Amino acid sequence: MNKGDIVEITIEDISNDGQGIGKACGLAVFVSDTVVGDRIAAELIKLKKNYAIGRMTKMLAPSPYRTDPVCPYEGRCGGCTYQKMKYQGQLALKRKQVSDKLMRLGGMEKPNVTPAIGMESPFRYRNKASMPVSTGGLLTKKGGMICPVHEPRIGFYKARSHDVTDCTDCMLQAAPVMAAAQAVRQFMKEDNLTSYDERWDKGLMRHMVVKTAFGTGEVMVILVINGKGIPGMAKLVQMLDDAIAGLGPAENGTVYSLESVVLNIKKGKGSEIFGSEWKVAAGKHVILEHVGGLDLEISPQSFYQVNPVQMVKLYEKVLEYADLRGNETVLDIYCGVGTIGLFCADHMRKKAGHGQQGGKVIGIEAVREAVIDANRNAVINGIVNAVYICGKAEEELPKLNAEADVAILDPPRAGCRPELLQAVASAGVKRIVYVSCDPATMARDIRELAGLGYELSETAPVDMFPWTGRIEAVSCLKRAGGDASDAES
Repeated sequence: MNKGDIVEITIEDISNDGQGIGKACGLAVFVSDTVVGDRIAAELIKLKKNYAIGRMTKMLAPSPYRTDPVCPYEGRCGGCTYQKMKYQGQLALKRKQVSDKLMRLGGMEKPNVTPAIGMESPFRYRNKASMPVSTGGLLTKKGGMICPVHEPRIGFYKARSHDVTDCTDCMLQAAPVMAAAQAVRQFMKEDNLTSYDERWDKGLMRHMVVKTAFGTGEVMVILVINGKGIPGMAKLVQMLDDAIAGLGPAENGTVYSLESVVLNIKKGKGSEIFGSEWKVAAGKHVILEHVGGLDLEISPQSFYQVNPVQMVKLYEKVLEYADLRGNETVLDIYCGVGTIGLFCADHMRKKAGHGQQGGKVIGIEAVREAVIDANRNAVINGIVNAVYICGKAEEELPKLNAEADVAILDPPRAGCRPELLQAVASAGVKRIVYVSCDPATMARDIRELAGLGYELSETAPVDMFPWTGRIEAVSCLKRAGGDASDAES
């Protein structure tokens, strides 16, 4: 094949960034604006050793999964890469992608992968939005404008770009997000505030982050700035309060209220959103969420699942795989703010009954602020059978010298270190429940665990991020030749 050739291909897969993948003469060809099942003609515009880039020239036969995007910003915003695919098709594709990775990277012949657990209504599901801010003007090196300031832009980056698409609505976000964005947009316009320009390290407004507690309606707005404060802050707080108070109740009847406005000071260049300095500008330093029967405090720095509806389904699957009878010792590794462990502790407490606390949860997390949040959330819920430790799990676990029945692993995208997996196996754990935000690293780690005597029983994809290429999955592993209770379950 040569550059400029026209090839006919059928799209068999979709990459995380939304490009369709087909094959021509055994070579993978990536083509934008396609979905699984499309039969197309494509011109080869770039040839590499192991793949090619194509441009669709003709739709020969559209996929039955193809649909029209519902978002007016499709193609201009880099967020939702699966918008042209029907939702049931997305679920089928994500199940296939998890299965493929377990076979290719995990070394399994026929992994037991359940149908993906989806949403009844896959919209307005996000409880957190991170939105870059732009004034649309260009700053000079001294901080002045070299062209007029346009309407302030608050939205999302275009694909593979730092250009901001101004979004007045997003089908994935809760209502307070866009109300808060419009208030900040109007405030910047009225007070002629600049946004940060990374080329010259000048300008004030950098990012806006909005957190919404679906169970209580409490809202936190975080403003990331390149300075010590925002001129006219009291006016901005009032505008935010009015905007959120003006919203009608949510579908579940919850009434939204602005409870916290926080400033984050981020000086200098860098891709990280937050700096190290935080200031509460108005209200509380946390908001309260109620989900799955638990009350959880969410701080500005807390990691918390962005889809609370699917989070409950995810944790119910964790409980199913953990098969807790009420008196086990559970290791909650990479525990974050402790939500999974608290669900387990509460479940064991109810199983034990008669005022008993049941088994215990030992959580380990490297981020100090998250451990503080986890212990505080345990106190709020009256859970005394959970303790949270700050440190690297591969270092802290051997120090505990504790035997455990179940280990719950919820690592970052990079997966688990081999030393950690060895430490888990050395703790005599009978079951491992692996919660993954990257099936590729999960498959790699499952292969490592197989060498330590564990067998994969089942994997369940959970669609935490509809309309995107991101996949969450939960796997259940059992020690080979497990005890009688394992055999019965």
